[in-house]
Amino acid sequence: MKNDTRHRVALEDVSLLLKPADDVAVVIAALDAGVEVVIGTTTCVLKQCIPVGHKISVREIQKDKPVRKYGQVIGFATERISAGCHIHTHNLRIGDYVRDHAVCSETRPTEYFPDSAMRHFDGFQRDDGRVGTRNYVAVLSTVNCSASIARRIAQRFTPEKLAEFPNVDGVIAIAHGSGCAMSREEEQFEMLRRVLYGYSRHPNVGGCLLLGLGCEAVHPTNLIDKNELLPGDPHGIVPVTLEIQETGGTAKTIQAGVDIVDDLLRRANGSRRTRQPVSELVLGTQCGGSDAYSGITANPALGVAADLLVRYGGTSVLGETPEIYGAEHLLTRRARSPEVAEKLLDRIRWWEEYVGRCGSSINNNPSPGNKAGGLTTIFEKSLGAIAKGGTETLSGVYQYGERVTQRGFVILDTPGYDPVSVTGLVASGCNIVVFTTGRGSVFGCKPVPSIKVATNSQMYRHMTDDMDVDAGVVLDESSVEEVGEQIFEEMIAVASGKMTKSERHGFGEDEFVPWILGPTL
Repeated sequence: MKNDTRHRVALEDVSLLLKPADDVAVVIAALDAGVEVVIGTTTCVLKQCIPVGHKISVREIQKDKPVRKYGQVIGFATERISAGCHIHTHNLRIGDYVRDHAVCSETRPTEYFPDSAMRHFDGFQRDDGRVGTRNYVAVLSTVNCSASIARRIAQRFTPEKLAEFPNVDGVIAIAHGSGCAMSREEEQFEMLRRVLYGYSRHPNVGGCLLLGLGCEAVHPTNLIDKNELLPGDPHGIVPVTLEIQETGGTAKTIQAGVDIVDDLLRRANGSRRTRQPVSELVLGTQCGGSDAYSGITANPALGVAADLLVRYGGTSVLGETPEIYGAEHLLTRRARSPEVAEKLLDRIRWWEEYVGRCGSSINNNPSPGNKAGGLTTIFEKSLGAIAKGGTETLSGVYQYGERVTQRGFVILDTPGYDPVSVTGLVASGCNIVVFTTGRGSVFGCKPVPSIKVATNSQMYRHMTDDMDVDAGVVLDESSVEEVGEQIFEEMIAVASGKMTKSERHGFGEDEFVPWILGPTL
C-alpha cells in the first residue's frame, strides 16, 4: 500500500480476528502509517507501519491489562494501547497469571475408525512388531572420539556400491559431540544412553554398528549390556560393536567397520516393504522458524492429521516443552488421568527451575526470526504450537529419548531447538516427522523422513525446493480440515517410500544432536 492518509480499509478486509473476544487481530496485508482503518464504528489512523503477520489492537487496552489472542492471554500491555495500534515487543510483555488447569475436564473418548476402514502403507516390519518407514544401516558413534571414523566408514558406501542393495535406503553415520567427560550418575548420562539405545534399534534401522573409542563413559558394550540387547533377544535389531583402541587404530577400524557394514547391508537387503496398517505410524510433530501464521494454518492442519492418525489407532507425539509453556492448561484439561496431567505440570516446573538455574528465561523464546514474523511472547508462540497436538485425549508424558509405548496422543519432554527436539523424537521411536515452518527450514533427520509444511504460500513458492505441503492455502481457498487431510495423505505416501524434499537433498545426518545437560568434566 502507498503511504497515503486518504487510504481507508476495513479491519476485516486486512486482518484475521481469531476469536470474537480477542484484543488483537493478525494483519494479512501490510499497513503503512497514515492508513485509516475502520474498526466497527471507529476509524483509526495508523501511527506506524504494521507488517504482515503482526498484531493490530481492535480495542483500547489499559496498561498492565491482559491481551488476548486465540481467546487466551498472550501477555500484558506495558502502556495504554489505543485501538488500531501495532502490538509487539515494544508494548507487550509476559507476566504471571493464574491458569485454570481444570484437570481432565475436557477429556473425551476417542472415536476410533472401524477396522474395515483402516488405511495402509508399505513399510518394513521388524521382528519386535514395530514397523519402519525406511531401511537404513547406521554407523552410530557412541562418543565424539569415534565420530570421524564413523563418517569415513559410511563414506565408503558410495551410490555405486549401494546399488547392489536396492532394498536399503543407505548407510548413515550418526555422530555427535559428546559421550564422555560426564559422570555415569548424572541425568545427562542416562539421557544420552536412552538416545543412543533408541537409535540403535529404531524401526527405520535394519542394521547398526556401534562404534566407540574404548575408554569413553558411554561404552558400546556397556550400552548393549545395560539394555539387554543380546543375541537372540526379542527386539530383532542386535547392534554390532567395534572399538578403535581394541581394533588397532584408524586404518584397521575403518576396514573392520566396512566389513561389518557390508555384512549388515546384505542382511538388511533381505527386508521388503509389506502392507501395514497406519496404526503402526508414530508421528513426531515439530515446528521451526515459526511465524504468526504457524498457529493459524500449518499447526492446526497438522493437528487434524494427528487426530486422524490417532483415530486409526496410531500415535502422535508433541515435543518442545518450552513451547507448551503458557498453554499447558489447555492440555491438562484433556489428560487421560490426573496422573498424566501432573506429569506434564511436573515437566513445566522442571523447565522453570532449569532455565532459572542457567540464568535464562523461557521467554527468550521466541527467536529473533519468530519475532520478525509477528510472534511476540512465549505464551503466544505456545498457543499456536500446541495446535500440532490436535484435539484428542492426552494419553501419556515421556522423558527425553524414552521409548513411547502408549498409543494415541502423547507428549515427549524436549527442548524447542529443532535438531535437539527431533533427535529426542526419533530416539523415542517416531518413524515419521512432520515439520511446520513459517520462515523456512531445510531440516532433515535421517533415518526418519521429515515432511515440511509451509505456513504461508509466499514462502512455499519462494522455497519450493524444500517445502512439501503448502498450508498457506488455508488463508485463501482451502480449510484447515482439507489441508490436514492432505498432510495425512502425504504421510502415508512418504511412509510408503516417497522421498521428501529434504531427503532428495540428502539432509539428515548432521541434525543428530542429543540434548546434553550438566557440566562437562
